[in-house]
Amino acid sequence: MSKLLDLRRRIDAREARIGVIGLGYVGLPLAVELANAGFRVTGFDIDVKKIRSLAQGRSYIGDVDSKAVAKLVESKQFTPTNDFDHLAEVDVINICVPTPLRKTRDPDVSFIASAVDEIRKHLREGQLIILGSTTYPGTTHEFVIPLLEDAGLTIGKDFSLAFAPERIDPANTKFKVKNVPKVVGGETPLCTELACQVFATVFDTIVPVSSTQAAEMVKLLENTFRMINIGLVNEVALMCEKLDLDVWEVIDAAATKPYGFMKFTPGPGLGGHCIPVDPAYLSWKMKSLNFPARFIELATEVNSAMPDHVVDRIAGMLNEDRLAVNGSHILVLGVAYKASVDDMRESPALDVIAGLRHRGAEVQYHDPFVAECEIAGDRMKSVDLTDEVLRSSDLVVVLTDHPTVDYDRVVRVGPRVFDTRNATKGVKNDREKITRL
Repeated sequence: MSKLLDLRRRIDAREARIGVIGLGYVGLPLAVELANAGFRVTGFDIDVKKIRSLAQGRSYIGDVDSKAVAKLVESKQFTPTNDFDHLAEVDVINICVPTPLRKTRDPDVSFIASAVDEIRKHLREGQLIILGSTTYPGTTHEFVIPLLEDAGLTIGKDFSLAFAPERIDPANTKFKVKNVPKVVGGETPLCTELACQVFATVFDTIVPVSSTQAAEMVKLLENTFRMINIGLVNEVALMCEKLDLDVWEVIDAAATKPYGFMKFTPGPGLGGHCIPVDPAYLSWKMKSLNFPARFIELATEVNSAMPDHVVDRIAGMLNEDRLAVNGSHILVLGVAYKASVDDMRESPALDVIAGLRHRGAEVQYHDPFVAECEIAGDRMKSVDLTDEVLRSSDLVVVLTDHPTVDYDRVVRVGPRVFDTRNATKGVKNDREKITRL
């Protein structure tokens, strides 16, 4: 117990060394903030390209400035490496690895298992392990603890373990790492205290909860709330289409209510590393307890159907112009899952493009953040948004509302626009050339 208690002093004095496993959208910003807080931070990743880039002072994450990385690397405040033997040298280890779904929509915790296995090889008395990867309730207690205690040490006595879910929103300029409250749940009161102490050096607000299971559930509730409400507003969009109403007008008017309403907007489907995935973790867990998560399943059904609905709407618009999908030239604006990022994980744009190509359409895309991508096994490259490209298209489809795109010019030069994001709101001649979801 003495070494764990001494960790308190070492954290206060910024003498504790901190490790971050996984240097992606979650891990790298956290590593930089901890280094800025005065800790010596070692970042671990299996991707050699990432390690090489960081070692040269180059960030590959839009929210992390390369100059800040270069300064921290040069001062040795931050050291990126793919050598996991250095885990033995750190006192606090944050796990920030991906937790995707398998094709069967079961949780894939293999990345967590690999990270914990590396930690287990080097686990020593006095270390604090913090899992930040989103996962199902019970993962830390039922899955991680047995793997770690296999090293011969005891949780709460020899080492500490906590769960503190990430709340990163890429490209959000208002809410960044520091000003988003940090939820922390430990396996013991001391585990919670130590993890809170670490994060209090970075985050403005710390929210301790009673257990790792509670902290895991907090994260799933947050993203399930968003996924279900997006499913609701997507269904409202379908209703408004049937009723010949403008769903965007309806939403904007409803959003003027100062209480009891939170604005969500429809789109071509769900994307990103959290909202399409995390609720499935909860649904899977509840199935093991013979409890059907009906809201999650219904919202998933609605959201998953949106890419096909968009393809059908495109086919209908082309038909109005006496054109078939087969052979039509379609220009897609945006393939990233959200505006102002280069992340394409679970992006509905990929499903829309694949659906259009399956029907025989000739599809090009423009995305200022994604130079090239792979869709259904084929490599595609972003085209320049020239007047010639716009004029030669039979239809322009907005799937990601990147603010850097000149939508006035798109509408003025292009033949017709199908806007699934309301990016063309306020553009002139919208009644003549623009159709919105």
